[in-house]
Amino acid sequence: MPYVRIEITAGATRDQKRALVEDVTRSLVDNLNKRPEHVHIVIDEVAEENWGFAGQLTDEWRRAQREDAVAANSQ
Repeated sequence: MPYVRIEITAGATRDQKRALVEDVTRSLVDNLNKRPEHVHIVIDEVAEENWGFAGQLTDEWRRAQREDAVAANSQ
């Protein structure tokens, strides 16, 4: 019984999550010969303020990226 836990930052749509579950299940079936009805997948969504990336909180990092893009476009 494969159990897969996926942690992502919040904001994925239901369709994106469905596609992720389908893709991961298909991979386990194709690569490990697991039965799809035995595959369990949990998606945990984490608020960007609770996720760190590149030494910063993800919401702050993304904000800086957006600001940099705006500055580059205004030049």
